[in-house]
This record gives sequence, C-alpha cells and structure tokens, in this order.
Amino acid sequence: MNPQIQETAIQAPTDRECVDYYRSLVLTRVFDRQMVLLQRQGKIGFTIQCEGEEACHVGIAANVNKEKDWIFPSYRQQGIALALGVPVVELAHQMFNNVKDIGSKGRQMPVHFSFINPVRWVSISSPLGTQIPQAAGCARAMQLKNENGVVFCCFGDGSTSTNGFHSGLALAGVWRAPVVFLCDNNQWAISVPTHKQTASTSFAIKGKAYGVRGAIVDGNNLIEVRRVVGEAAARARAGGGPTLIELVTYRIGGHSSSDDPRRYRDDDEVKAAVARDPILLFEKYLNERGLLNEILKTEIWTAAQDGVRAAVDEAAALPQPQVPTIFEDVYEKPTPRLARQREELLHTLARHGANTEAAGAFPL
Repeated sequence: MNPQIQETAIQAPTDRECVDYYRSLVLTRVFDRQMVLLQRQGKIGFTIQCEGEEACHVGIAANVNKEKDWIFPSYRQQGIALALGVPVVELAHQMFNNVKDIGSKGRQMPVHFSFINPVRWVSISSPLGTQIPQAAGCARAMQLKNENGVVFCCFGDGSTSTNGFHSGLALAGVWRAPVVFLCDNNQWAISVPTHKQTASTSFAIKGKAYGVRGAIVDGNNLIEVRRVVGEAAARARAGGGPTLIELVTYRIGGHSSSDDPRRYRDDDEVKAAVARDPILLFEKYLNERGLLNEILKTEIWTAAQDGVRAAVDEAAALPQPQVPTIFEDVYEKPTPRLARQREELLHTLARHGANTEAAGAFPL
C-alpha cells in the first residue's frame, strides 16, 4: 500500500438513501421472480436469478459514479443496473430480445445485459472470467488518459478458477490500476461447492500473490458492502491501486432456470440461508432507524410489482428484430461479401419466408 494514500471514511447513508436502497432491493427481487414465472410459461427462454444476493448489488451501486465509472458485470448482477436507475422496461426488452433491445438487438441470451445509458455497462459474456482482464485493461486506459474513474468488475467464485482471473489480477496489480474486483461468493459454482473450488482460506487472499489488496465482507449486510466497496473505490480513485473484495453471500435459487439445485444441495442449508435473507436483514436495520412501517413497506412492494408488470406487458407486445438486422453493426461500411450475403438472405426470405418456430430445448 502506498503510504501517501489516505484511507477515506465512508459516511453513513442518509435516511432517504436507506429507503432508496430498500426500493432497489425489492425491485430486484420482484423482477427476478417475474422472470422465472415468464420462463416457466415459455414466454422467455432463460433467466438467471440473484435472489439472496441483492444486498451485494445495491451496496456496490451506491459507490458508482455513473458519469465516470465503468461496470464489467457477470450474468447475475441485474440488481446493480436497477439500483443505478436503468429502467425496468430496458431489462425487460432484453429479456424478450425484442426490437427495443438496445443492448444486443436480439442477438444475445436473456440476462446478458448491455446498456448505454444511464450507466457505462459492458455487455455480459457467457464464458466465465473474460471480463476480468478486460476490466483491468479499461482501468489502465483510464490511467493513461488521466481520467478519475473506477472500474467495477463483478464475477462469481467459480470464475476464480479461470485464466482470466489470474491474468486480470496480475495486470491490475502491476499497473496499480483503478479497478475494484468483486467476487460474489455465493457458495456454489453451479453444482460445485466452495470447498471443492479452492483450498485457499478465502478468495480474497488470492489477490496477495499479485500485489492486490484483499477484503472480505458479509454480502448480506448492505451497509457493510457499501462501506467496504466505498473504501476500495475511493482508494482506487486516489491512485491506491486495485482491491479484490470477496462478498460472502448465498445463491438461494438455482444457477439458472435450467438448473435443479435440489439434486446437489441440502434443504437445511438453503433454509439457513433464507433465514439471513438480505431484504429481511435490511428491513430490521430500517426498523431500528425508524424508517420503515407497514404502510411504506406495502407501498414499495406494490409499486415494484406494478412497475415490473407494466414493463413486461410493454416488452411482450413487441416483435423480435427482423432477420436481416444480423448484418448490421458488423462493419461501419458493409463489405461486398457481406452485402451479397444479405441480398441472398433477402431473396431466400422472399421465396420461402422465415422459420420462426424454435426447435429443441434451450441449451443451458
């Protein structure tokens, strides 16, 4: 650690901020549950829940400067987007892959979000760990351009076993890049438990080999997440280099809508995790501060449910992008070969029409 870098004390949140955090927690939970229902009804192909991990997301989002910072997420961080003000309907459009899917125009899987506004949110990838060296590179670019921004890079405990994790931390450590690595340790890498994932005493300690400061925080305690991430972000902005934070939490649902966790998890383990539901814990905190009552609680849950339903209704009513759009955004000026392929496709569609029937089960 550079002795010239002063630690920044993170102020306690205001009453208004606390209530806003609660709104974000509830909205994320409601959105997630609605997506599961839609997937089960066959209206969307796939979803990945973050139930049980919402406090990690809202606590992280509390420290993001939307004008200066970048977010390199994994596929279970939708709560960060919602907490940062991304409209629910924008997420819904991308879940339905419809014509208003601004992130990928229907070319990505659901929950692989990408946003332009109001946050700098880089497209999510299916392969694990790819975003980690990318985040280090982005942070290095900001250094070279003398930008006072921070990169927030999110990934799960399973991603620490990838090459991207080790190369990303090595680069960030050498460069002292302004990046906060956020390892969401939800105890399971699909069906692999933590004790089979690593022999290390923690995931945070892995940063030591690369000269990256490590920290561990209770991921179900929103206020502590906010504080620890805030300290790391302030240190990065001041030139103090990267931090690897392990957020210890629990994945209450399955890995995805295609996963049945009952095949590899004990029910008692899940019940114990549900007892530490981050929303219940934050409600207790709000009650202790005199900020929550049944009237406000009902108002917040009702508003979230109404907002998600309205967003789903809007997104579900829109068609998917037209097939020829697959040729867009490939080159600024289409190559002759690409132009010929587009014309051939249009000719084929004119003669035979488009096959819109999905065949086979969803791959994940």
